Amino acid sequence: MSIFARIRDDIDSILERDPAARSRLEVLLCYPGLWAVWIHRISHGLWSARLRLPARILSQIARFYTGVDIHPGALIGRRLFIDHGTGVVIGETAIVGSDVTIYQGVTLGGTGKGHGKRHPTVCDRVFIGNNANVLGNITVGENSRVGAGSVVLSDVPPNSTVVGVPAHIVYRNGERVLITDPHDIKDPLSDALIALSARVEELEVRLCVEEGTQPSRTTEPFAAEEAEREAYRKELERLREYVSMGEGI
Repeated sequence: MSIFARIRDDIDSILERDPAARSRLEVLLCYPGLWAVWIHRISHGLWSARLRLPARILSQIARFYTGVDIHPGALIGRRLFIDHGTGVVIGETAIVGSDVTIYQGVTLGGTGKGHGKRHPTVCDRVFIGNNANVLGNITVGENSRVGAGSVVLSDVPPNSTVVGVPAHIVYRNGERVLITDPHDIKDPLSDALIALSARVEELEVRLCVEEGTQPSRTTEPFAAEEAEREAYRKELERLREYVSMGEGI
């Protein structure tokens, strides 16, 4: 694929994915995320040729003009779309597949000072919402979506949507994933809630023993919450107004 064909491919992909893009000339002149990707290809070529200092200098020039910091050692696939661009950071050992969309403020970073592969692998057709952090040597599977502001610390299966801090799966293969066990959220607060629930249950049992009654048991955890969710889904279906989970902007 010639350099001009690849340039045209990049521009056309932005026109397809961004409804605000009106013409190829506008994309060429007004999309710093596109400039950052193009400059990265040059700096990555220098890095691969072991011209490490010139590669780093060029990447810093790109960061100054575009607000996007892509390490020259990162591997970037075809048609990466960095929308708005400001604050995006992609680490040295990160791997980004083809047709990936990244919004402003996203970090593909590491979790420590170790060597080797320490940054994420983002597979094809992944969407990452603004200000999301994907950290460590983890993999985000194909066609997955990372919600805005999420912190992803573990692998994401293909065709999934993750949200939260830390991120947890809310959709997989087009179906809603209902969390009924606080352990699945992996939030420090969930541990406190589990301990509190266990303590309340223990006190209830002791109280019932003293009074000679039977403790109440909830046969279906979170049944009321699920009923409310189901009613909300039916209302959305009736109004035909849908919200796509994980949108970045």
